[in-house]
Amino acid sequence: MSICKMIKATFLVAALFGASVANSEIVIVVHPSNAAASMSAEQVADVFLGKSTALVPVDLPESSAVRKEFYQKVTGKDVAQVKALWTRLIFTGKATPPKEVASGADVKKAVAADPKAIGYIEKSAIDGSVKAVFTAP
Repeated sequence: MSICKMIKATFLVAALFGASVANSEIVIVVHPSNAAASMSAEQVADVFLGKSTALVPVDLPESSAVRKEFYQKVTGKDVAQVKALWTRLIFTGKATPPKEVASGADVKKAVAADPKAIGYIEKSAIDGSVKAVFTAP
């Protein structure tokens, strides 16, 4: 296989993978005992941007495509803007950043273990250990 064909194949695979992540449905999940039946995008954004301390946010790594999509869809901000916001909040002592875990499975475990936790995962990962309260548009 020539170098040119290998490069084209690599780009095709990357494009297909990127499209599947970009089209995934992201749901916001809470502990099953949480009284909320649903939440608005604004309520979710307030928690993940440090404006509300009603729940404890659980985040994916900064490099995660799901994280990028979540922040863009729910807060209207990209990961760099969110990082800058949290840097200011931490520096001024006004808030504690979201707990960061390695994967969607870890988000689900953390939320299932803490009645005050909130996180986001792909809809396909939902099970009875967590309760969905919002689906990102």
